[in-house]
Amino acid sequence: MLRIFFPVFTVLLTWSNAIAAGESLEIGYMPIIPVSQAFVLIEGDALAKAGVTDPDLIKFQNGPAIVQALLADQLDVAYLGIGPAMVARAKGADIKVVAANIVEQISLISLGELAPYFSNGSAATAFARFKADKGRKPVISTFPQGSVPDTVLQYWLRKQLGLSAQEVADNIDIIYQGAAQVQQSLMTGAVDGAAILEPIVSIVLNRKSDAEVVVSGSDMFPNQPGAVLVVREKLISERPELVRALVQAHVESTRQLRETPADVAAAVGKYVGGGRLPAAIVLQALERSSAQFRADPNSIIDGTRVMRDFQSELGSLNVEVDLDSLFETRFYDELTQE
Repeated sequence: MLRIFFPVFTVLLTWSNAIAAGESLEIGYMPIIPVSQAFVLIEGDALAKAGVTDPDLIKFQNGPAIVQALLADQLDVAYLGIGPAMVARAKGADIKVVAANIVEQISLISLGELAPYFSNGSAATAFARFKADKGRKPVISTFPQGSVPDTVLQYWLRKQLGLSAQEVADNIDIIYQGAAQVQQSLMTGAVDGAAILEPIVSIVLNRKSDAEVVVSGSDMFPNQPGAVLVVREKLISERPELVRALVQAHVESTRQLRETPADVAAAVGKYVGGGRLPAAIVLQALERSSAQFRADPNSIIDGTRVMRDFQSELGSLNVEVDLDSLFETRFYDELTQE
C-alpha cells in the first residue's frame, strides 16, 4: 500500500496493532535517491523473511513532515535526513539511528544566469556580483529550514565562504520548498539555483542545457551526514530480530548501490519521481551517488556533531540533542563483526 502524506495527517494504525499482527510495518520515506536502500529493501524479500507481509509505505515531501508523523507515533521505521532525525529525537520521539544511508548528498546546482559567476571569480562574491549586474538578488531554493539541504547550504555560506548572516540576507533570496516544488522551480526557471539532492540534480541536468553543478557536496560541507534509517525504540526492545533483519538488508543494499547500481536501478525507479522517471536518469542519479552511499552509523557521528552544533548556532535546532542516545550502532557492529 502506498500513501502520500503532507503535514496534515490522518490517523494510522497504532504501532501495537500493526506489529502484534506480525504483518504490517509503517515505513516513512521521501522519493529521493539518498534513501534508495528503502526501495531495494521493499522490492526484496528481507521483510517477508522477518515476518512482515504487508509493509505500509508512506510518502512525504520533506523531512519536517516526517518529524511530525514520528512525534505523533505514526511511523515504525523512517528514512529521513539526520537533521530532522535530531529534531524528532530532541522533541521526544522514541527513535534511534541504526544505519546511515549516504554522505555529501547535497550540491548546488545553478542555471544559466548564475552559473558564470562561479566559473569567473570567487564563490564568496558570486551572489553579490550577480546582484550588482542584474539588479536583483539570485533566488536559491532548498528544503524547509532545519532540513539537511538547508543546513548544508547555510554551512557553506557561513563557514566555507565566510559570509555573515547580513551578507547572506542582503545578497541571496532563499526560498524553502518540497522536493517536487524545487524541481518545478528549476525546470521553469523560477529560481536561479538550488541546494538539492538526487534525483533532482540529474533530472535538471538532463533537461536544461544551461544547468550546472557549481559546488559539490564535499565542498559545501565535507563529510556531511545525510539520510539515515531510524526505528522506534519499542521496535528495538520488542522485535530486535526484525531490526537486525532491517539493518542486514540495509548493509547489503548499500553494497549493491555502491558496487552494482544497475542491478537495483529498477527497484529504485519504482519510487523516485513517482515511478515515472526514465530508467536512464535513475541509473545516472545512482551512479553519480554511488561513492556516497554508506551504511555504517559510526562513520557519521562526528559529522552529525558538527551539524548539530551548527544548527544550534543558527537557531534551527533550539533543543538539546544527546547524540549518545540518538545512535544505536550495535546491530551494524554485530553484523559487520560476524
